[in-house]
Amino acid sequence: MTDVHNKATRSKNMRAIGTRDTAIEKRLAGLLARAGFDFRVQDPALAGRPDFVVDAYQCIIFTHGCFWHQHHCYLFKVPATRTDFWLDKIGKNVARDRRDLAALIAEGWRVMVVWECALRGRLKLNDTQLTERLEEWICGGGQAAQIDTQGIHPLRVFPPHTV
Repeated sequence: MTDVHNKATRSKNMRAIGTRDTAIEKRLAGLLARAGFDFRVQDPALAGRPDFVVDAYQCIIFTHGCFWHQHHCYLFKVPATRTDFWLDKIGKNVARDRRDLAALIAEGWRVMVVWECALRGRLKLNDTQLTERLEEWICGGGQAAQIDTQGIHPLRVFPPHTV
């Protein structure tokens, strides 16, 4: 199956996809603020330019789109067109994520990934569920964790030399 758009239209559509202040970032920012956490956003001095930095708890929170970061959930589907291109592109994103997370942990940061499927879609968690999980991790500890539609669980972070 070929792309339904010509190259110029597809390029325009892809450029329009935002990298900051996305809907899922705005939702998470609201939850963190209502829970009383002070945070910084998009710190370019840190690996991966984290979406949220909570200095008081030495933790970093990323919001990852399930497609762009290859989360194995119902929101991720391998594209039917240009499959090799997309799998290569997404694979590079995943490798960069692993490298950045390992670097942040090596610097003493605690790291959380909140997946898009937990924030939007038919299986999303409600605000109370998300806030409880965020507070539990931020205040309770743990080096690396992730939140998806199933709740909160450990996040495997590979050392930089294995990426």
